[in-house]
Amino acid sequence: MNRSFVLSLALAGISFSQVHDDIMKGATGDWLTYAGTYSGWRYSPLSQITAANARNLVPKWVYHVPNARGLRSSPIVYKGVLYITNTNSVYAIDARSGRLVWQYADPRAQKGGVNRGAAIWADKVYFTTSDNYLTALDRHTGALIFNKKFADVEQGTTSTSAPLIAKGKVIVGSAGGDSGMRGFVMALSADTGETIWKSYTVPAKGEKGSETWGDLIDYGGGAAWLSGTYDPDLNLLYWTTGNPWPDYNASVRPGDNLYTCSLLALDLDTGKMKWYFQFTPHDTHDWDAQSWPVLVDTEIRGQQRKVVLHANRNGFFYALDRVTGEFLRATQLIDKVTWASGIDDKGRPIQKPNSDPTPEGNWVCPSVKGATNWMGHSYHPGTGLLYVLTLEQCGMYYRSAQKPEPMKNFSGGGATEEGGQVLLRALDPKTGKRVWEYPMTGVGRMWTGTVATAGGVLFTGDDDGHMVALDAQSGKNLWHFNMGEGLTASPVTYLIDGKQYVAIASATAVFAFGLFEPAVGVEPPVIRVSK
Repeated sequence: MNRSFVLSLALAGISFSQVHDDIMKGATGDWLTYAGTYSGWRYSPLSQITAANARNLVPKWVYHVPNARGLRSSPIVYKGVLYITNTNSVYAIDARSGRLVWQYADPRAQKGGVNRGAAIWADKVYFTTSDNYLTALDRHTGALIFNKKFADVEQGTTSTSAPLIAKGKVIVGSAGGDSGMRGFVMALSADTGETIWKSYTVPAKGEKGSETWGDLIDYGGGAAWLSGTYDPDLNLLYWTTGNPWPDYNASVRPGDNLYTCSLLALDLDTGKMKWYFQFTPHDTHDWDAQSWPVLVDTEIRGQQRKVVLHANRNGFFYALDRVTGEFLRATQLIDKVTWASGIDDKGRPIQKPNSDPTPEGNWVCPSVKGATNWMGHSYHPGTGLLYVLTLEQCGMYYRSAQKPEPMKNFSGGGATEEGGQVLLRALDPKTGKRVWEYPMTGVGRMWTGTVATAGGVLFTGDDDGHMVALDAQSGKNLWHFNMGEGLTASPVTYLIDGKQYVAIASATAVFAFGLFEPAVGVEPPVIRVSK
């Protein structure tokens, strides 16, 4: 731990009680939640880096995260400190220089797995371990404050997402749905880690919605493995749910399988479901709804609405009324969708015959990776556009006759994919139509998210390991940097000492970029940009 840096923070008189107010303001010079704002915009009002000068970006520092292999963490930045997670561990880094301030690795945790990030509240930083412990650390020193178990890993549940904190409640979700478990979202006390409420994503036998299942309802899946968004005015959480189990053999689970592949609107205080919308009833293609629900106020068909936007893995882009859950519109997200001819006026897919998995295999578009996935989208209030990474890819889907066994990692079949093209698409939320698209280089993995800025620059990464800057208005390539390894996380941007930085986790390290600052008499390097 860098004790001199910690002491300098204390002497600066930083009031950590202001974190709540700062989060409510959204992204400013800091980056305080996974998506930058409760509404999920991944947008920053910073404007020092512009479309005119982005070509002068250079690396400022690199921190290599111990034992990292495929980081998926989106950094949190507050008052000069950047927090990044790896499996069962957190690292606090000086956001100016990349120096390590402190590190914490849970000595108790046994199970491995990915972790998508931390959260902060008051004077604590929080993360979940892969074996379902909510861990709270002192933000100054990394000292352990509490470590509370909230689910049993022996029951098939793990934890991978960054927590969301609002009104003193730490909201966490469950992972592990592909093995046969019952998904949930729950709220824990930010002060003690004690459970406040728990809402299951699959109803119990006899409850409303249970008639949409068969005998395997107790292990129906519906994992909630991605963080959600929050509307403070409505006091509603928006949380997506995963696929039903077993994934590909649906003959053992007749019906729509509520509330899998859905968006849930939950009351923050009680966890009570106010409404739900199911994107893919009776899913047979492993198309989790885990893609960010983005909250905007915009015009739909001539009427101003409070809207939640959702780009879904099933190939369609949805707009819903976020007060009532009313279906407003769906448009095609990718060019090739073969399993459905469209979405009807109630929001239900019009499924084509011969599109379910079979023992011999069925060729279906999109592939099992989906038309998009969990990587962060961005909404830019200046351009009015939503930026989404999409994948044009098809694949074979197979069904197994094997008897399903819960918690045995049995999916009821399998899926393969071939080729594929990743495209970053700018969508107009008012119409659902594309404004521009930018094809990415690489092999079609599509795991890097985006961040948009008031400077008119959109940052993302391609599958060749390049950090990329695009013009947010036109999609023109402005700059790229080869990071030397794969990218599976979303970038953020922040301001320190009047200087704007952009940070992103690569497979094994955290990189921070800023504008080139030449010494007196030294000209900046010539950057040649190719598309």
